[in-house]
Amino acid sequence: MKVHDLAPAPGSNRSRKRKARGTGGKGGKTAGRGSKGQRARNTVARGFEGGQTPLKQRVPKLSGFNNPFRVEYQAINLHALNDLAEKVGSDIDLDTLVQSGLLTKGDFAKILARGEITTKVNVHAHGASASAVAAIEAAGGSVTLVTLPFKEEGKAGRPAVQGNQFANR
Repeated sequence: MKVHDLAPAPGSNRSRKRKARGTGGKGGKTAGRGSKGQRARNTVARGFEGGQTPLKQRVPKLSGFNNPFRVEYQAINLHALNDLAEKVGSDIDLDTLVQSGLLTKGDFAKILARGEITTKVNVHAHGASASAVAAIEAAGGSVTLVTLPFKEEGKAGRPAVQGNQFANR
């Protein structure tokens, strides 16, 4: 059998019905829509339920909640700190992280405990997990937490709203 021998089973493909070909022909005049009325005149919108509130309006729309005050941290793992300490030395602050490409300028850094650290490192970051702090201190280093800019004296204590006037508040 070859591709040009393929054909649908006899009787499986039927030609479409040609409607509205005058009063003399079958399927003419009203073309199967009945006589008069809204549905005969092709004016019913999709989902229309005859004056009842349609299903698409009855179901709740908002799924979940986006916190407009979310604080996002850029994760920096122990193995990355270990590699950086071999290049630049034991004191690692936010500027060093930005210059090395581990942190984007203006982002908040959080130290996480993936990997191992063997060198003594003094790290300045916005946050750190408890297991990361324990690993750094076990290697003889220290972690200094930098205060977040929105938590400083005289500030609101939370970041500015992200989004627009329609954000969840």
